[in-house]
This record gives sequence, structure tokens and C-alpha cells, in this order.
Amino acid sequence: MSDLIIDDRTIALDKDGYLADLSDWSTLVAEALAAREELSLSQEHWEILHLMRDFYTEFQLSPATRPLIKYVALKLGPEKGNSLHLNRLFKGTPAKLAAKLAGLPKPTNCL
Repeated sequence: MSDLIIDDRTIALDKDGYLADLSDWSTLVAEALAAREELSLSQEHWEILHLMRDFYTEFQLSPATRPLIKYVALKLGPEKGNSLHLNRLFKGTPAKLAAKLAGLPKPTNCL
């Protein structure tokens, strides 16, 4: 996967398309990564991406699917913290895709 070019700046990505340097993340980077996934970010996506970043700040790791669901349910309620909602938003791979778009490392137990 090639690097991102945003405003004449090269953003390095790893072999799986995750940011090589987490400090490169911005809303523009998230939008560009989402475009690569053929995804248009809605307010619902942004809500989850910001929660992902909060989770990472708190625990220093990207959540796998189950912890992500529990964290979203805790913070936003059960109507948003469930696998159906998150799978719909993130193409059936909420932990991996949300982590990528949030500028976080790939969750360690995701293949």
C-alpha cells in the first residue's frame, strides 16, 4: 500500500495501510484513509473514531472488537455499542478499520 500525499506532505503507511507514525493523524488523514476504503465518514463514524482515540490514550492499545463494543456501550449507550451498529459503520471489521481510520495501530489480536 502506498503512502498518502496530503497538502504536498507524504504520510508514511505500513504494509497494512496503518499510519507508520501515529502523530501524523488528522481529520484530513482520516478522510483520505476512509476514501481508500471507499467509505464516506459521517458523524456516526467520527463519534467512534474519537472514542477509539480516547481508548488508546487511556489504555495505550487499540481495542479488539469485544472491548470496543463494551467501551462504546459504556460511553454512548447500548444502541451504539453493539456489533450490528459497528459492523454496519465499518464494513464488518470495526476494530481493524476504525483503528486504521483513527490513526491507531492495528489491534494485536486482529489477523
